[in-house]
Amino acid sequence: MSAKLTVVRSGALTTVQDAGRHGYAHLGVPRSGSLDAPAMTLANRLLGNDPGAAVLEATLTGCALRPDRGVTVVVGGAPCPVTVDGRPVAWGAPVRVPADAVLNVGTATAGVRSYVAVAGGIATEPVLGSRSTDLLSGLGPAPLRDGDVLPLGAPARQPALPFAAPWPAPPAALVLPLRPGPRADWFTPAALRTLTSATYRVSPHSNRIGLRTEGPALERRSTGELPSEGMVLGAVQVPPDGRPVVFLHDHPTTGGYPVIGVVVEAALARAAQACAGTPVRFTPG
Repeated sequence: MSAKLTVVRSGALTTVQDAGRHGYAHLGVPRSGSLDAPAMTLANRLLGNDPGAAVLEATLTGCALRPDRGVTVVVGGAPCPVTVDGRPVAWGAPVRVPADAVLNVGTATAGVRSYVAVAGGIATEPVLGSRSTDLLSGLGPAPLRDGDVLPLGAPARQPALPFAAPWPAPPAALVLPLRPGPRADWFTPAALRTLTSATYRVSPHSNRIGLRTEGPALERRSTGELPSEGMVLGAVQVPPDGRPVVFLHDHPTTGGYPVIGVVVEAALARAAQACAGTPVRFTPG
């Protein structure tokens, strides 16, 4: 019988995430998956898990968990205090949690999203090949609630990384390389210059669907209606208020606002850890 984790404290938003659902956009299903894939991958490798094994993604206030048997965990991503039954333990390195002890992942001291990897991975039932929670479509397990019980997989037999690898610091400022989008011609030349010269800030209304920004509005030169069209990860859509929104992993697969550009995917992991108020600059990429 497999080990289980009981959720003692679910926190502001804790979800199950893995490498995501690929290849279903034509069915209206976005990728979902871990917003900070490098953090998930490193946490898993420190345990000898498959790099894309399912983990818990905790937002801002962390979570608390109780295993029914001894397990080894890594808490990484956004730095935070970590305790086992109230005793401080290492962040960013493997920690043994005895049966019925409480692992408490505290509030992030920097960044936004902490990742809890467990040897063997979270073993909820896959949906379309992924265990990820998709907040927009509702696919995958629901966001965690107090009292939920999560099954764990069998610990992997491949070797773990032999050391606590360096973790990237959350960004003090976010630089997002931008390629021209399919509707850049819907905006005035001044708006295009503003996009790559002004400093925006991360809005507190950002979430897994999109990183919203605060800053100068971008003026359209075409004000007509745009039929709904396909969206990709990293698309920068401009709604009627003129403030760019960067689509993240739970983004819709279609949208009716013009896409002025597309952020290079490799830059999006840092966007996952950018707190509200973080300066944002878009640069030609």
